[in-house]
Amino acid sequence: MATTFVSVPLKKSSEVDLAKPLSKFIHDTYPSGESQAEYIKAAEELNNLRKSAVCRALDKHDSSLEILLRYYDQLCALEPKFPFSENQLCLTFTWKDAFDKGSLFGGSVKLSFASLGFEKTCVLFNIGALASQIASEQNLENDEGLKAAAKYYQLASGVFQHIKDTVLSTMNRELTMDTSPDTVGTLSLIMLAQAQEVFFLKAAADKMKDAVIAKLANQAADYYGDAFKQCQFKENLPKTNQLPDQTHLYDPLNEYFYFQEVLPVLAAKHCMMQANAEYHQSVLAKQQKKFGEEISRLQHASDLVKTVGSRYDEYINVKDLSDKIARALAAAKKDNDFIYHDRVPDVKDLEPVGKATLVKPTPVSVPMSQKFTDLFVKMVPLAVQQALSVYNQRRADLVNQLIAQMRESSNLANGVLASLNLPAAIEDVSGDNIPQSILEKSKAVIQQGGLQTIDQLVRDLPGLLQRNREILDEAMKILDQEEVTDNELKAKFKERWQRTPSNELYKPLRTEGANFRTTLDRAAQADKVVKERYAANSEIIALLCKPEAELNAAIPSGNPTKSLQGSEVVMLLKTLLASLNEVKKERETFENDIKSVQFDMTNRFLTALAQDGALNEEAISVTELDQIYGSHTQRVQQNLKKQEELLADIQAAHEEFSKSKQSNTDANLREEMLKKLAAGHDQFVELVNNLKEGTEFYNGITEFLVKFQTKCTDIVFARKTERDELLKDLQQSIAREPSAPNIPAAPAYQTAASVGGTTSAVPTPAPRNVFPSKLQPPEHAASSSTDGCENQPKPQPPARPPPPSVGSSFTPASSAATPKTNAPAPAPAPVASMPASVGGSGVLSQAQGPPYPTYQGFPGYYPMPMAYNQYAYGQYNMPYMYQPPGQPPFQSPQPPQQPGYPYPPQQFYQQ
Repeated sequence: MATTFVSVPLKKSSEVDLAKPLSKFIHDTYPSGESQAEYIKAAEELNNLRKSAVCRALDKHDSSLEILLRYYDQLCALEPKFPFSENQLCLTFTWKDAFDKGSLFGGSVKLSFASLGFEKTCVLFNIGALASQIASEQNLENDEGLKAAAKYYQLASGVFQHIKDTVLSTMNRELTMDTSPDTVGTLSLIMLAQAQEVFFLKAAADKMKDAVIAKLANQAADYYGDAFKQCQFKENLPKTNQLPDQTHLYDPLNEYFYFQEVLPVLAAKHCMMQANAEYHQSVLAKQQKKFGEEISRLQHASDLVKTVGSRYDEYINVKDLSDKIARALAAAKKDNDFIYHDRVPDVKDLEPVGKATLVKPTPVSVPMSQKFTDLFVKMVPLAVQQALSVYNQRRADLVNQLIAQMRESSNLANGVLASLNLPAAIEDVSGDNIPQSILEKSKAVIQQGGLQTIDQLVRDLPGLLQRNREILDEAMKILDQEEVTDNELKAKFKERWQRTPSNELYKPLRTEGANFRTTLDRAAQADKVVKERYAANSEIIALLCKPEAELNAAIPSGNPTKSLQGSEVVMLLKTLLASLNEVKKERETFENDIKSVQFDMTNRFLTALAQDGALNEEAISVTELDQIYGSHTQRVQQNLKKQEELLADIQAAHEEFSKSKQSNTDANLREEMLKKLAAGHDQFVELVNNLKEGTEFYNGITEFLVKFQTKCTDIVFARKTERDELLKDLQQSIAREPSAPNIPAAPAYQTAASVGGTTSAVPTPAPRNVFPSKLQPPEHAASSSTDGCENQPKPQPPARPPPPSVGSSFTPASSAATPKTNAPAPAPAPVASMPASVGGSGVLSQAQGPPYPTYQGFPGYYPMPMAYNQYAYGQYNMPYMYQPPGQPPFQSPQPPQQPGYPYPPQQFYQQ
């Protein structure tokens, strides 16, 4: 039994360079080395895989499907590892509608969308489409072909159902018609119905029990009926707006055939499967000696196949089934009439045929390919990367906090000692020489460059700050300019401009830019504070930079502690100062140890993600940081507490030392100067450290600002590409729209009138069964198209087909009102070749069709004879054409306008 199966055309995509943006992200994110090179190589392999899966024609074979499956699996594995979004790693994918054949103006419906989810949806659609095509290519005469067809139809059904249930809910934008929920839902049901039909064919081939075969067929009929209802009432299968070349109308591989004619195919399959179910159920009734039920079911089956044969014979050939049912019905009637005399019940009174389903949509589970290997297997998911980033920030905050506490304690100790003039007070024996501690401090300042070092660092800061501000301003300017353009286009096209507004899309970037600006403003304020401190301490620092003789001369003479040298209190102070120095050196060791601690949290986060499916970064990080840095924190706190105790002892001993020493004016001046010099050294060290940290900060933030600027540039470029594609689509969409949505009604004289003069309100299309089957030879098709007018004389040579088609019958003008004219009446012609008179001499049986050729399966189609030549010339060397009565010679006839026809009137040009 020959049958027809529906397959789905593939979507087509434009080329996209995946290697360049992915490699750039890898280069900016991961440190240079073996891993970075491996990731970049993987990005290039992914780009080549996309070209093989998307950018070339695919054979209807398992190997082509395997390529699509591998690419889809790679996308699923890639998605959690890269920040694919419009405001981060922006990749714009362009896909065409699988069912759109373009308009009279060229082009086709397509969508550009910066979303990896959109790419996955389209690739998944192609997986289902290719699976349906592979299934339709199987040989259903053997078990292997039947099993493969059922497998691929169920796979296609599962894929389309997965798109409807899970994928489309993640899209925040309306996609093309082929991937709309209604369309993919209908396709899923069609594929499931075809899989069920394949199981019916296998059961029939294996000669299983008729009860089982009937249930399988009835379930298939139910699936086809549901699919037919979805197509009919939801109108979810797209229709093209341009007729294809008529030479390809019935090519079984033509995408147009399947989707322009899918509705009658589903209706025919529904009737055919019902007929099969009734036939096999009748066999079961015969076995149960229910001869009346047998006849009733066979009659119902016969009516069903007659419906298919009369209406859908061009799509489904049921001749074999019809003959089988007819033979069984004739035999059953004969036996019942002569032997059984069983009452034939009405089919409505019979028990319904049961249903048995052996098919279900194959669920989509990743990986779909059994040969899948993750190209980025060593790269951690984005959730782990983000957790690592937050963890590193927590770790840096903890380390900086500990280091800041230790440095603050050192500054506190230096400040206390400087206020007490220690250790200079207990080292000043003669009262005329520079104390050794002050001399060492002076040498340290001179070795670090003194004022010249500070001056150079101070001069560099404004330039570094200005450079960062300019980078940030340029990045924000790029966003501002694109946003202005987007707002202008939104105001121009209004609801047609369907993409994410720039002001919403750029919110994260503007927040990030505002944070950068706040950071720079705080840094500038800190620079101001450092400059003020430098101005306040520049004189004493300059004094420390002078030679030893000049420095000694600047210090007043006089020493009241000469008599205390070697006393118990002095020895105590020296011991305490030595202990304090050890505590300070111990903190330097602690600082180095804390900075050198390294611990990779990747495996910890990966394990948590695998176990729980999510990451509680805060709980994990706090626990791990406490384990890693808990001992270091405890040692630092003990060190700080020990210093606090030493400083208290030093202050107490110094108070006793101050009471014992002799005091005079010169001695007081000398002590004050020594205190200033000690404090000046500390200020110098702190200023140099602050300025160096500021320089390092500005240089470091420049790198982040450059990345931020690049991110802004990339997203604006992607938005520009998307904008250009959207503008192109809008232009094509506007060009396809009719200029006048509401076509004026046709004049009264052009309205089809009945024989009695009554105007028909609604033209009735010709029934489908008047048209020839696509399997008939041209001669038979030509003869059958006259619909009961076979005795009409045939033109010699045949007239060219009329521009507007007429109905299925033609009534010559007789008693109808005819305009008075001296033009000769036209010769009789076949109704298939002659239109109704424009002047009213003929009666139209139905409204005129469009002024371009119609096609088989729709009202107005009549095949031409094979020997017809539309460019032939008659005896007057003019083209054959029909001249309506009353029409001046050689004047182009105007076809009448069909009432309510949804296209604008078009001029007919004679050939």
